[in-house]
Amino acid sequence: MTLLRQMTGRWLNAVCAICVLSGTSVAVAATADQDYPNKPIRLIVSYPAGGSVDVAARILQEPLTQGLGQSVVIENKGGAGGTIGTAQVAKAAPDGYTLLLTLSSHTINPAIYAQLPFDTEKDLDPVSMVASAPQVLVAHPSFKPSTVAELIEYAKAADKPVIYGSAGVGSPSHIAGELFKKLAQVQLTHAPYRGGGPATVDVLGGQIPLLWVSLPAVTQYIRNGKLKALAVSTKERTPVVPDVPSMAETIDGFNVDSWYAMFAPAGTPRPIIDKIQKVLADAAGNKTIQQAFLAQGAVAVGGTPEALEAVVKKEIPAWKALAKDANIKIN
Repeated sequence: MTLLRQMTGRWLNAVCAICVLSGTSVAVAATADQDYPNKPIRLIVSYPAGGSVDVAARILQEPLTQGLGQSVVIENKGGAGGTIGTAQVAKAAPDGYTLLLTLSSHTINPAIYAQLPFDTEKDLDPVSMVASAPQVLVAHPSFKPSTVAELIEYAKAADKPVIYGSAGVGSPSHIAGELFKKLAQVQLTHAPYRGGGPATVDVLGGQIPLLWVSLPAVTQYIRNGKLKALAVSTKERTPVVPDVPSMAETIDGFNVDSWYAMFAPAGTPRPIIDKIQKVLADAAGNKTIQQAFLAQGAVAVGGTPEALEAVVKKEIPAWKALAKDANIKIN
């Protein structure tokens, strides 16, 4: 009986000790959340310096630094369609000191890569959408069709498929082109380039008649008449080029949004994510930030983690289905 009491007492002591330690851990975690941030934050940009995602990061760098009270250091980790930088963040400590800024290719990559070094949905927590820059369908001024309806009619009557260029296999511009082919039920031949820059040069020179490309890459050419814009890829028109119709005005349900968004490693405490999201929401409402994005052909947007998560969950299966139909893949 004495032995039983001793064993029972030891077991209770052990349970109490675990409870105390658990309580201490929760308290330490809560304190860490409240103290965040107390050191510089790394913002990993999953594309090279000078590109549109990098520009977006630098627009947000100052408001993030001011809003969080710590310096935000931008690190460009480009390559493999944004997957190299994304993998680095996915494997980082979930403490709010390593963040990711990436492009909408984030939801395309699971559809076109045979294998990724991370799980797009499970290894990253959404923080907020930060900007939207639609793809735009542009043509050389000599190309006969000037509207989407005229292009559909022209393509269906052509002896051979019309060529359209994109920024590369699996890029948002390629996705927009293949979605257009599917919904408009026309045959087009895809000409992938190594980026929007070289593709733009060729459509300006008349080497290809049509190009799907990110709006920031060709805004100046649309405005000065060197290219004619048939439609933007988002549901609504954009204030960047308000006279250009949306593709959805002709093809119901068409929507390809080249968004920029921020993510954190999975398991990052929600209070930390909320702090960052609030700073980004304030930035999206700032007129100076709005004008900075407009100058780049983009529109500043905010949003909750839940809203960004909904976009990710909706787009991944949609792009997987489209990639399968169009046989888009990168080994």
